[in-house]
Amino acid sequence: MSQNKPSKKSILTAGFLRENPVLVLMIGLCSTLAITTNINNALGMGLAVIFVLVASNVIISLIRNITPKEIRIPVYIVVIATLVKVVEMFLHAYVTSIYDALGTFLGLIVVNCIILGRAEAFASKNGPVDSALDGLGMGIGYSLVILVISLIRQVFSSGHLSLYNPLNLATIFDIQLIPEGFTINTFGTPAGAFITFALVIAASVAYTNHKNAKVKGVK
Repeated sequence: MSQNKPSKKSILTAGFLRENPVLVLMIGLCSTLAITTNINNALGMGLAVIFVLVASNVIISLIRNITPKEIRIPVYIVVIATLVKVVEMFLHAYVTSIYDALGTFLGLIVVNCIILGRAEAFASKNGPVDSALDGLGMGIGYSLVILVISLIRQVFSSGHLSLYNPLNLATIFDIQLIPEGFTINTFGTPAGAFITFALVIAASVAYTNHKNAKVKGVK
């Protein structure tokens, strides 16, 4: 049995690409499309999701043997909702700019399919260490995708790649990459979110196919 158990490294890295929640499992798409207008929003949402994923996975793993199967989903939701409320209160108190920017999508982390999906598929069947690694890997994978989408949308819609300190709104960097008059405003709209997402998915599929072809010795 232990021979078939995946390694710690395999569990951690599964969410990076092989089982990426956005690119492969196609879950958590609402926030992926809605909040990715700039990298500040992506960083805020990414860190919030990582915290909730890791903490909820660990807690659910610890209580998995005492949770009746009949009520496991309500129990998972209560755990996740409590953690999301903690994050929401923290951001509201200390990082108001991120709290305002994420809006209702911060509270909707409670019903994010990535969180509940990992609780049901992994944390409820594995120990706390492996569950923490799974949550961390899936959270990093999700965060990387929304960062890439945000970067593309921000640069093409505004011409600038910028980041500010969410605590005092001071500019960390602001680089103009596209001259004024050559930006594409569509990338800042909901339609632009779908277009960018499609491009990222296409690039991911092309990379995976190329990697698989190399493994098989096909050029």
